[in-house]
Amino acid sequence: MAELNGIDTDALENLIESASKDPDKESFTFRAETEWIGGFASETHISDFTQDGTTVESPEFTITGDEPEALLGERAGPNAVEHLLAAIGSCLSVTYAGHAAAHGIQLNDLSFEFEGDIDLRGFLGLSEDVRAGYDQIRATTHLDADASEDELRELHEEVIATSPVYDNVTNEVTLNFDLQFE
Repeated sequence: MAELNGIDTDALENLIESASKDPDKESFTFRAETEWIGGFASETHISDFTQDGTTVESPEFTITGDEPEALLGERAGPNAVEHLLAAIGSCLSVTYAGHAAAHGIQLNDLSFEFEGDIDLRGFLGLSEDVRAGYDQIRATTHLDADASEDELRELHEEVIATSPVYDNVTNEVTLNFDLQFE
């Protein structure tokens, strides 16, 4: 087995080939179930997903969300907007590792720093002129790899163009709600 950046490059090539030959085969549906547990805290459970209409069993993961004390929470976990920053970083890490491996680039070190500012007036509904979420997210990528700066800039642009979470936060996504009263 050939491996680069901790990724089986033969399996990666097979995945790329399979997706290009039969796009429907590489269709995935991911799920998350979130439950309010009191105050500003919640738990999200993530487990099985669907690939090409077939359920793939997976271990269950539980993610706790809560607000910091300054926002009347108990800080039992990161808040939702911090989870968003983590999701961006996690997805970019995966995308960098995969695309670098596909191009034969060895990553020696990769890390990200994210921060964003939120004006509480938007969340509290005090001003229609203030957005409820981030106006912008500032990101710094720290990258050490066995490639030229030009190759790494090209890799970065490819990663930004193909990261699903980056795509979801920078482009409009339809969110359909089914409100059920119990």
